Amino acid sequence: MKYSKKWSSLFLASAITLSSLSMTQPAVQAAEVKKPTNVIMLVMDGSSNNAITLSRWYKGETLAMDEILTGAMRTYSAESAITDSAPAATALATGHKSNDKYVGVLPSVINSPGLEQIAQEDGFKPVANVLEGAKQQGKSTGLISTSEIQHATPAGFSAHVNNRSQYGDIAEQQVYQNIDVVLGGGLESLSPGTTKNARKDGENLVNVLQEKNYEIVKTRDELLNSQSAKIWGSFAPSALAYDLDRAKTRASEPTLAEMTNKAIDTLKKDEDGFFLFVEGSKVDWAAHANDTIGMISDILSFDDAVKEAIDFAKEDGNTMVIAVTDHGNSGITMGNANTTSTYSSIPVSAYIDPLKKATMTIEGALSQLKEDKSNLIEVAAIYGLDNLTEDELSTLNTAKDLSSEMVKMLANRANIGFTTGGHTGEDVFLYSFGPSKVTGLVENTDLAHAMAQFMDFDLAKLTDNLYKPATKELTAKGFTTKIDLTDKENPKFIAKKDDMTVTIPVNKNIVIYDQISANGEVTSKTQTFDTINVYNGSEFYISQKVLNTLK
Repeated sequence: MKYSKKWSSLFLASAITLSSLSMTQPAVQAAEVKKPTNVIMLVMDGSSNNAITLSRWYKGETLAMDEILTGAMRTYSAESAITDSAPAATALATGHKSNDKYVGVLPSVINSPGLEQIAQEDGFKPVANVLEGAKQQGKSTGLISTSEIQHATPAGFSAHVNNRSQYGDIAEQQVYQNIDVVLGGGLESLSPGTTKNARKDGENLVNVLQEKNYEIVKTRDELLNSQSAKIWGSFAPSALAYDLDRAKTRASEPTLAEMTNKAIDTLKKDEDGFFLFVEGSKVDWAAHANDTIGMISDILSFDDAVKEAIDFAKEDGNTMVIAVTDHGNSGITMGNANTTSTYSSIPVSAYIDPLKKATMTIEGALSQLKEDKSNLIEVAAIYGLDNLTEDELSTLNTAKDLSSEMVKMLANRANIGFTTGGHTGEDVFLYSFGPSKVTGLVENTDLAHAMAQFMDFDLAKLTDNLYKPATKELTAKGFTTKIDLTDKENPKFIAKKDDMTVTIPVNKNIVIYDQISANGEVTSKTQTFDTINVYNGSEFYISQKVLNTLK
């Protein structure tokens, strides 16, 4: 794929010195593209090629993903060979590599080989994502996650913050982005309260959603029965259950495939087409815990969602589907120290049969443990650890971290190895389908540009239109400006000129105009836009559409 070489400084963070890396640009299969175009982007967070191989053996048949394997993707960030989910999502969504914990903003540190530097003042500058581009094209948009919808990866496709922990800002931006279908966890971030991620700014976003005519659904049945064109599904205070555990622990939650299918059915009614982002979030969480069963559970759940996307794309004929993991995690292997000298004669069953005994993930199994641990043996069996030896039982009875000991035991029984409880830096499989499918070994940033090109917009131009520095732009128009931090949870940009005062609240899609008449009366007007206002701790950013209203 070829892109314009007249990149602005905002685009340089994702530029690659191809000669130094011996890389090629992604190949896009030429085909007649009809309107409207649709894009379904699916991310299997924290998976890896080895985990997918194991999951295929566990399932005993091919995966839906296998049919659309087209290449591989590099995952490194602007500062490290091993990326965090926040810069990984930023790369996939905006076409810019970024730094640890940064969401939808440019990096402040670039030291990975082959990357061009950017101007120091551009650090933390918001950059537009493909969902925003689709919305500006008149398309319907959707966002799905099995974690909190405010988690790093869905946030990368819908928000702009300096740190992924800013759930309050992320939630507010997502609500004011007017995304048509939002499905996942994270209910607690929508309302004030006392829990960790409850709102601190006093705003009840549930009320805002109702004012915006969303149908708010909280169960699988409510979702599947909804006939609304605007759906906000919050199925848990934080994350949803692992797929393997759902039937026993939270049967009222929908599966990832069900959410994907419902979103497609809702969004496809838009004559301009749609963009849908889908994340299978908890593969990553299981990998951090070295929970083999949890990884398999949600890889297979994700694969079911991919099948929904492929089935629609085959019928539609004009939908780009991309599926990928954002980074590796755990260094999982089939084969460990047990198999060093015997690997060539060990059958597949030696790896799979011990895993098949587990009926719940480690999270699910331990949710069944009584406070006095009197049913420890039964809980161990739920996780596949039957017929415990005396040594195994002793280890579990005295364990300070029962979860850690149980996942180690099952991995040992199944000859599964792990190198870390953190992320890893390998290239990952790339899956793509449709008239402009992406092939070959590509950068994660290339996928954002491939999606944007397919939907007929340029991300650099989009950024320039959506995120202009308010102080510079309005000072040039003769306004006196200031950033009001009196209420630290609700920063405002205030601009004054003659008898007009303009107030721009953070994270929202509105601007308030107050005009003083000759007799001292104040007339107030609020205007709503299809863009949001972003504050990165030092500057407010507003869209060209907002600027056009200010003379």
